[in-house]
Amino acid sequence: MTHAYQDLIKIFNDTFLCGYNTKLELGEDEPIYLPADDTTPYHRIVFARGFYASALHEIAHWCVAGPKRRLLEDFGYWYEPDGRTEQVQAEFEKVEIRPQAYEWILSMSAGFPFTVSCDNLNGDFEPDRLAFMDKVHKEVESIFQQGLPLRVKLLSDALRDHYQIAELSFEQFEVK
Repeated sequence: MTHAYQDLIKIFNDTFLCGYNTKLELGEDEPIYLPADDTTPYHRIVFARGFYASALHEIAHWCVAGPKRRLLEDFGYWYEPDGRTEQVQAEFEKVEIRPQAYEWILSMSAGFPFTVSCDNLNGDFEPDRLAFMDKVHKEVESIFQQGLPLRVKLLSDALRDHYQIAELSFEQFEVK
């Protein structure tokens, strides 16, 4: 199955431009979320270098953000770059559990492989990727028990329709 970022842009924009005034756009090196302003009348989720996974990750952050956060650049979140200490990495992972759970659901909806990201390649310690993956997996389970949030469900449905993926259930999510 081919996963072209152009398809994801079309699927996202067809699903959310009218109701949420938000577009998914190709960017260069760094992803960013930009709210509408005087020069651009719509919100923009800008993903890096045409990477399908980057687009899904940035969309997942948008799905987490509430209405007030969606009016702030990068949703008003802090970001500590690669090379984090063990303590800062623990804080980073706490706030990444929900977005990565959404990203996993959206990836499965598109038939696209998901890999959890600890995003700390140059730190002075090795993050426990499997422990983090287990936390994300538990969050996916909780989300399925509560029911998918509206934006996640809308995009999941649109992706599954486009890629002809059957209905998802939590049992399909395996920790590898």
